Amino acid sequence: MAAISDLTDLLHSMQPDLHGEPYGIAAAPPGFAAPGGFARIAEAEALTVIAPLAELDQMGLTSPQAWARISLTVHSDLAAVGLTAAIAGALAEKGISANVVAGFYHDHIFVPWQRRHDALLALKDLSHA
Repeated sequence: MAAISDLTDLLHSMQPDLHGEPYGIAAAPPGFAAPGGFARIAEAEALTVIAPLAELDQMGLTSPQAWARISLTVHSDLAAVGLTAAIAGALAEKGISANVVAGFYHDHIFVPWQRRHDALLALKDLSHA
């Protein structure tokens, strides 16, 4: 399946999928080597680990808040223009923060856990606009 780069096609095909468990985003201490997690981002200040809260707890890490993971099931082209802006804009209109992680095949949006259903509805509305 070829990646989609046209913004209109991406928005109409994105099919947001809300994962059922809460996630956390934590900064790991120097030398952190525990396996697992959804994503790891190496920054100058620390290693950021994104994982389900239960998994973070097993790693000895804590997240300041719970996040919901919404995955877009469309195979988005990494060079596509406007998808992240459209998603962030739709969520911002509802007062919902969005942290986007782009994988090779799909985009994943982390929104505050307590606003997950509002975010899912906003993304579904965007895909039908």
